Amino acid sequence: MVKDSNQSRISRIVDTAEQHFGQRIARVTTPGGERRSSVRLHFEGKDVIATLRSDFRRTHLEAFTLDRLAPFTGNIPRVLGVVGDILFQSDVGRRRLNQEIVLHGSGKQLDLAADAVAGIFRYQSAARQTDLSDVLPHLGANKDWVADIVNSVDALQPYSSGICSTFDRDAVALAVSCPGCQFVKWDCRSGNAAVGAGGHLSWFDFEYCGLRHGAEDFAWLIGDEAWPIVPDLMVDVMIDAFDPGCGYKIADYLEYLSVYLALHCVQRFKLILKEAQKCGWLSKENIRQYDDAGVHPAFAVQICKVGQYFSAQSSLTAALTRNFEDAAITFERIMQDWVSMK
Repeated sequence: MVKDSNQSRISRIVDTAEQHFGQRIARVTTPGGERRSSVRLHFEGKDVIATLRSDFRRTHLEAFTLDRLAPFTGNIPRVLGVVGDILFQSDVGRRRLNQEIVLHGSGKQLDLAADAVAGIFRYQSAARQTDLSDVLPHLGANKDWVADIVNSVDALQPYSSGICSTFDRDAVALAVSCPGCQFVKWDCRSGNAAVGAGGHLSWFDFEYCGLRHGAEDFAWLIGDEAWPIVPDLMVDVMIDAFDPGCGYKIADYLEYLSVYLALHCVQRFKLILKEAQKCGWLSKENIRQYDDAGVHPAFAVQICKVGQYFSAQSSLTAALTRNFEDAAITFERIMQDWVSMK
């Protein structure tokens, strides 16, 4: 039934695309897997990305946002049309950043990281030249959302000796309860960027965009468990690329990023545990190919080490550093056992 439903969905996309573009489609591929909402349409001489989501509102939000940003930045897809609840957009490249970056040595990896960070600052700067701040939703704007992300640190307890009493949940909640003043793409994992012709890097999937502090997009990138670059080097990249036009002093910006990123790492850690319980550990190659959660013990270790680094950068989250460190040690042992069993 699921397969038949998916075939029906693709047939609908193909029929609509051929009518819209007045051209026959040679073939259809599903680079993110058949369960994803986007497919690649191969016309004679060009490829187009078509997106059909279960929630058409997100598709229209994405198309609206991309249209607004388009005059001011070139590192996003171009909207090629919206027909009903199907969005057609330009193909920004087949080489996803999460796969591309692991093919290179440290020097090229840092170049790609710099391109990714600069691209985020670039589209955020573009958004400030539009009216998006007047119309987009404010993300994480209610107390329940903030309380949930702060209290999620309890997920670290089973892998350490408990959350220290010096961790001031109210103070941390206040620190991340910022009003929505800056455009954020959200979900800036490295699988949502692609390297196209000439090495041009673009970000895609703007369906969850809205307004918040702004540093959250960098938290998604650095707090991507499959991201191979160590935290201190990413901080250097951030400092080099920092855009003072964002409205913050760099010290304040990095302080907020550290606090938020520590909490974000817990969210990714929880997701890894949840998915591992459902389907067991997966290979790194499959995770990168299908842009899935990092359900591999090495990625669990990685996200704990990122959390360990950034929690230590702020007095507000320093109490969590030991918890992240203990959790990393636990999953290093799990990884050794898993490798031995294989």
